[in-house]
Amino acid sequence: MARRRVVILGSTGSIGTQALDVIARHPDDYEVVALAAGRNTELLATQAAAFGIAAERAISGADGDTLAELAALDDADVVLNAVVGFAGLPATIGALRAGKRLALANKESLIAGGPVVQKARTEGGGEIVPVDSEHSALYQCLRSGRTAEVARLIVTASGGPFRGRTRAELEHVTVEQALAHPTWSMGAKITIDSSTLINKGLEVIEAHELYGFDYDRIDVVVHPQSVIHGMVEFHDGATIAQLSMPDMRLPIGLALGAPARLAEPFGAIDWTTLSSLTFEPPDLDTFRGLALAYAAGRAGGTAPAALSGANEIAVEAFLAGGLAWTAIAEVVDDVLQFGAGPADDVADVLEADRLARERARASVERRIA
Repeated sequence: MARRRVVILGSTGSIGTQALDVIARHPDDYEVVALAAGRNTELLATQAAAFGIAAERAISGADGDTLAELAALDDADVVLNAVVGFAGLPATIGALRAGKRLALANKESLIAGGPVVQKARTEGGGEIVPVDSEHSALYQCLRSGRTAEVARLIVTASGGPFRGRTRAELEHVTVEQALAHPTWSMGAKITIDSSTLINKGLEVIEAHELYGFDYDRIDVVVHPQSVIHGMVEFHDGATIAQLSMPDMRLPIGLALGAPARLAEPFGAIDWTTLSSLTFEPPDLDTFRGLALAYAAGRAGGTAPAALSGANEIAVEAFLAGGLAWTAIAEVVDDVLQFGAGPADDVADVLEADRLARERARASVERRIA
């Protein structure tokens, strides 16, 4: 494989730091050409020094236009978009319009801007290789057969820290309890999303956008061990699964180098100690976020953007200590009741996101007044 030049957006977060770890282990295969981060300027400076990045290409607090410019750099082959939330949309579009490989860890940009992202991918000739463990698993399993042979995609969920609890038992959970994920170490926002299962609903929409299957052919199953990350069922009854212990460096490495795999193992399974793999259906009554995401995906247009924007505001309010955990899905539901419009261009998506956030803030204020 020719040496690939990489831009990392969100370099100081969980995905960004793990990506730099992978790259540091493979200096003959990868070269970092630019970094962008949020507010952690000290760590960004350390990363820039370690990888020889000039100050003008190690940017903190970058706005959307700057992220898009970095994503379209002439000397970049791969853009890892690990920006948190909807703010990652300009970088996603910029990379695809410039014909880059987009290693996508920012699911919100694909979910909220699905139609415009697909347009950018078609016009620019860029490709998306997912970093999320579940979509990386599906990416790998789909290599096993032709698209026409696929019956359904199966996305696995750990169930989060509250699996098996009732809605009544979750009325007064704390931020600390919601952040205590049983198998993964992730950022605060995605960890809360995992606890509500909204994260899994976002992944269902993402799977639809990535692979083109309709929602009746994308299922979710709770798998507490987080060893099977995704499955593809074929028409003849065969199911192909991707298994590994939780380690995000595996899907990161694949997204950077696909179709080539890393030469070293991350998340290899010790089959002498793995005692069981269990599965159960998700509880859609307690974890309403998953059902709301399916509804938004099926509605299409700007509904996924509204879902994503409203959820970001609700999660922020919960993390700040003002909103109950059970009210996160209620706020999202309030916003989705306004309906959806067309998502023909970026302006439509931006306006849908703005309105969703405005309506979500109003819903939050009503609930904490």
